[in-house]
Amino acid sequence: MEKSYGKEEILRINNLYVEVDNKEILKGINLSIKEGEVISIFGPNGSGKTTLILTILGYSGYKIKSGEIIFKNILLNDFPIYERVNYGIGVLFQKPPSIKGVQFKKLLEIISKNKGYIDYIKILKLDELLDRDINLGFSGGELKRSELIQLLAQNPDFMIFDEPESGVDLENIKIIGKVMNKLLDKDLSISNRKKSGIIITHTGGILDFVEVDKGYVLFDGKIICEGNPNEILRNIKENGFKECEKCVK
Repeated sequence: MEKSYGKEEILRINNLYVEVDNKEILKGINLSIKEGEVISIFGPNGSGKTTLILTILGYSGYKIKSGEIIFKNILLNDFPIYERVNYGIGVLFQKPPSIKGVQFKKLLEIISKNKGYIDYIKILKLDELLDRDINLGFSGGELKRSELIQLLAQNPDFMIFDEPESGVDLENIKIIGKVMNKLLDKDLSISNRKKSGIIITHTGGILDFVEVDKGYVLFDGKIICEGNPNEILRNIKENGFKECEKCVK
């Protein structure tokens, strides 16, 4: 099923309600992201951020009760994960799984759509990890860098970064930010940027290294405010998420 929402729009979420284990988690999410646009989503634990990510990706157990997920003018609601990935969605997981018995370099060869990622193996300090099993025994920084090289190999049009700065030191955050900027076309002029994304962040530390166009606060399954991401982050640091909630009461 296809619907047209304009050429510049890559993702639209319309009035999305989602249940997990018969409990309503998302309560009417509306969101629109254009080509070349990057947004950040803030929210406390349990606000629905992970549910939103996994619903966009099509994970089982995340039941859409009503609403739509439109990607590149295509309704994704009933699409399996692999089809969504084939259409151009990629994700950096906060806690990616380890896969015993599968070499990291073999995975990169399988998912690679171009060989450009090879230039970033040294930048991401992954040389010594290529012969190891995927993510097995990797440190926090190594896990994040592993996820980034996979995105570079996959070369998706739309990316979700789940807590890219969590569990890593300042040096790694700088490296992560540099590669995220490459993935998101930040080295190009605004008019030439095609890659889009969502950055989920608790601390906001990654925003020191990656420019974000708009920020949103997700609270109790609802988007309760939107605006300048740096202003939202400053308000959260000063007053907490409860202050954001007051704005909609």
